[in-house]
Amino acid sequence: MNKTIDNLAADNVRALAISMVEKANSGHPGGAMGGADFMHILYTEYLNFDPTEMDWPFRDRFFMDAGHLSALMYAQYYLLGNYKKEDVQNFRQWGSVTPGHPEVDVLRGIENTSGPLGQGHAMGVGAAIAAKFLDARFNGLFNHKIYGFITDGGVQEEISQGAGRIAGHLGLNNFIMFYDSNDVQLSSMTDEVTSENTAMKYESWGWKVITIDGHDHEQIRKALNKALEESEKPTLIIGKTIMGKGCVTTNGDMYEGECELHGKPIGDTKADYVKTLINLGANPESPFDIYEEVKTHYSKILAKKAEDAAYKKHQITAWKKENPALSQKMDLFLSGALPELDLSSVVQKANAATRDASSAVLAYLAENVENIIVSSADLSNSDKTDGFLKKSSVLQKNDFSGAFLQAGVAELTMTSIANGIALHGGIIPVVATFFVFSDYMKPAIRLAAIQELPVKYVWTHDSFRVGEDGPTHQPIEQEAQIRLLEKIKNHSGNQSLLALRPADAIETSVAWDMALKNTKTPTGLILSRQNIAAIPATGTSRYEDATHAEKGGYLVQSTPNPDITLIANGSEVATLIAAAALLEKEKNLKVNVASIISEGLFKQQSKAYQESIIPTGKLVFGLTAGLPVNLEGLIGDSGKVIGLAHFGYSAPASVLDEKFGFTSEHVCAEILNYIEESK
Repeated sequence: MNKTIDNLAADNVRALAISMVEKANSGHPGGAMGGADFMHILYTEYLNFDPTEMDWPFRDRFFMDAGHLSALMYAQYYLLGNYKKEDVQNFRQWGSVTPGHPEVDVLRGIENTSGPLGQGHAMGVGAAIAAKFLDARFNGLFNHKIYGFITDGGVQEEISQGAGRIAGHLGLNNFIMFYDSNDVQLSSMTDEVTSENTAMKYESWGWKVITIDGHDHEQIRKALNKALEESEKPTLIIGKTIMGKGCVTTNGDMYEGECELHGKPIGDTKADYVKTLINLGANPESPFDIYEEVKTHYSKILAKKAEDAAYKKHQITAWKKENPALSQKMDLFLSGALPELDLSSVVQKANAATRDASSAVLAYLAENVENIIVSSADLSNSDKTDGFLKKSSVLQKNDFSGAFLQAGVAELTMTSIANGIALHGGIIPVVATFFVFSDYMKPAIRLAAIQELPVKYVWTHDSFRVGEDGPTHQPIEQEAQIRLLEKIKNHSGNQSLLALRPADAIETSVAWDMALKNTKTPTGLILSRQNIAAIPATGTSRYEDATHAEKGGYLVQSTPNPDITLIANGSEVATLIAAAALLEKEKNLKVNVASIISEGLFKQQSKAYQESIIPTGKLVFGLTAGLPVNLEGLIGDSGKVIGLAHFGYSAPASVLDEKFGFTSEHVCAEILNYIEESK
């Protein structure tokens, strides 16, 4: 070890970070300066990866929680050769690969998108769970480490409670997190908002906690060595650091640890940018240079990393030859491909709740797909993920042979963990809770959509028909909120989320097939608590009919030249079929009924197909148990939608159907009024 080069390299990171912020006139320099020592030591001496294959599945992974410290990451990865000078010079600019908060870019070393504090380290916990799951199945090949980086703000976010509890409970000794504790926040000092003993808190959750001087390289090494030796617990390294480490004023006095250094260029503070660059060993005339000594040092480091990775690759190749069946299975897992599945073979009970239909599919998947982790927020017997659990077992400390994660009452944590599982690769994550609690999940759903992660959400108790549980548990506006993500495109230009609300048990099987085949975005299945009348088959089988849901919408009842088309999704489709029967019997009307399982997917189809389902210029009537806006984008200028414009009430579901006007008789009357009004 060379103390001089290590200090110089850390100062190089600091100089690059402040230069990025200064040039962009935007960003967070102070925390980056404080975290530079840990990052340098971690990446040069501890983190195992292959510089020639940054997405190598057997690499260690680093999950950043504090996305505002992006300049720290870009500076470090610039030293590693993952970025060019012009990349760091274009920090926070249009079209650059160095955005203000890091966006997942594995080939450059960015394992996760971060920004909203707390989610990044929870994703790291998910990756650690994924590694344990795979390691239990492939003879120790996935014994790599997951490193996290958190700050005072991330520790304060409520999600840290869930992530800390779960990581400690599961004994994730493969998860090592550095807490950059500098006592400074964006708008205040930490002692103005908290007085907790963070070390004791994590210890109570079952963590090993080590407190060090976060600028002392030898202490960093000792802490990391102890963490690597730990066999039972995750490790929290509390590094006491200095916000704006190395900043000086115009007269050369040190100016560190100040709140104003957090979130603006240091040139806009009492510190002096040029004098600080000089103090850090940088050339103010060329602030984006890598110091020559550092460049030489890092070239040697990278060569050693590649050599170590080559050695492990050799070991893996030998293992594959000795274990051909396991090798084939591992390759299938890592490819993201599915085994051969036939969801049409899943036996569904007639007139079942769609949550029960989902349970039947999950039971099938438990027996036919070996790389799924299903998680529930203490509702497995209500959201019916216990269909999977009954054929698997719960993940627990020192035993990751199962495939079910009991997350406890922690919806946001659970969903962020699922994102981390997906980011790790090799596993399909499924999470479940009541639909109304998707509100708790929303920040992580949004990050899944941004990161284009194929997480599967199972949302049950999908409407006011939850009944006696009352307005707190009856989702009214949730479908509209979720479907907004069907209306926004991700950076690949695709619909950012697929939301599916199936009309009956068989359509639920098809919806699950769609979800499993959707490997580009997250998918949500919105499912009923109450039983739903089975949709009659119009073709050779109901399953064959329901496969047309793959186009987002299809006719479940059709006749040539209909007088009116009725549209809905979920349980309201059966209500419309019953209303259509009354219209045909009493008024001799010709009626089509469509199940629009996903508006976003439906609108991706050709205009000809859309008009074959919902004719332009014809009478269209929609029914939804949520806000009318759920269907208003489908009905045209002359159409009408009946929905709810108020919160629910506590009463049996059948009573609410009557009170809210969701009986076939009432809907029939509304349709007739609409027809009359349209004349």
